[in-house]
Amino acid sequence: MIGSASSFGIPQPGPGNTDGPYRFSGKLSEADILKWREEFPILKNTIHVGNCSQGAQSKRVRAAINAYLDNWLTVGMDWDSWMREVFLAKSEFAKLIGADPEEISVGSCASDVCSSIASALDYTGKRAKIVTTEAEFPTIAYIWLAHQKYGAKIDYVPVKEGSIDLADYGRLVDETTLLTSITHVYYHNGFKQDLDAIVDICHRKGSLVMVDGYQACGTTPLDVHKQNIDIYFSGNLKYLFGIPGIAFMYVNKKLSPMLKPAHTGWFGQENPFAFNVRILDYASDARRFDTGTPMVLTSYAARAGLQIANEVGVDAISERIDFLSRVAIEEADKHALDMISPRDISRKGGVTAIRPEFDSHEVETELKKRNIIGSARGNVLRIAPHFYTTANDIIFVMDQVADIIKRRACA
Repeated sequence: MIGSASSFGIPQPGPGNTDGPYRFSGKLSEADILKWREEFPILKNTIHVGNCSQGAQSKRVRAAINAYLDNWLTVGMDWDSWMREVFLAKSEFAKLIGADPEEISVGSCASDVCSSIASALDYTGKRAKIVTTEAEFPTIAYIWLAHQKYGAKIDYVPVKEGSIDLADYGRLVDETTLLTSITHVYYHNGFKQDLDAIVDICHRKGSLVMVDGYQACGTTPLDVHKQNIDIYFSGNLKYLFGIPGIAFMYVNKKLSPMLKPAHTGWFGQENPFAFNVRILDYASDARRFDTGTPMVLTSYAARAGLQIANEVGVDAISERIDFLSRVAIEEADKHALDMISPRDISRKGGVTAIRPEFDSHEVETELKKRNIIGSARGNVLRIAPHFYTTANDIIFVMDQVADIIKRRACA
């Protein structure tokens, strides 16, 4: 970043002016938000609205990473402590989504945990179809396509004008469907799916349901037990305040024993330290979906970030995100920006997508010069605030996006 916040006219929040002309009424008070902003040093000089790619670094997460480094430096090897940290990170994720710790596995990324499930399915019977959607992040679709060589048959629920019609699930999910793999929130424009309705449709047809929660986890209330979700996963670097290199997956405890992943490793065994190369002895719970040496350093960071999410509360964060979405839509409209996200807040995640008439990455790059972090994907610029974002931040960002687009048009 270059310059200071004030040199670019970035609004500095203080009591009474956090949200400017907009009024927020929710569980988080203005004082709460100002206090929490102090936890994220980058916010002093930068507006961070790229949370759909990477959340802002917190003091707690940085301290957690340093705690691992200090432990490594002074103790050298501390497997008991490290494995406890992995378990505590799993437990914190379980708390966030309404699961039990023994229902949580850990992997290096979403591709890792999804591959574990894909490799555990049997595609040789009547049910060999995987129904997924055109809204999936490509890595998930690639995994399903790669399993065609084992007999998987792939079908796609279409995206129509940026959203998905529930009726298409009823049409495509049938008695040959083994699993339906869906995203909760579409990474491109923030369209949010109705999980309860989809789970009901799929279960009535006998299909398992796997949910990619990466673009929603931490911003939308979720209870995997009450909502009868079979499998759910998310990484931590976006709205969960963590870093790349770790992802968590929930598998319902009744389902786990029936799945035997080929994508496995020594930590997927009941006793990783048995060292018997002649016996494949899957763990009795979701640990069976773990693979190799756990992500130790990233578990330290993940637990610290998850503690923030649980402490603030997903209900409170959700209220704030919905409020900022309304501000973003209204401000985009003021500037006549081509906003392609849902206008119905109940069907919208944290992303507000703006479509310029030129390469969206140019807008992201120019915003960086103005100390604003946005996120370009394909043909859109994504504005993705978090609970620490102010309405004044959104107003300023939309002003700057409009200015960049105007200047580019006149160049």
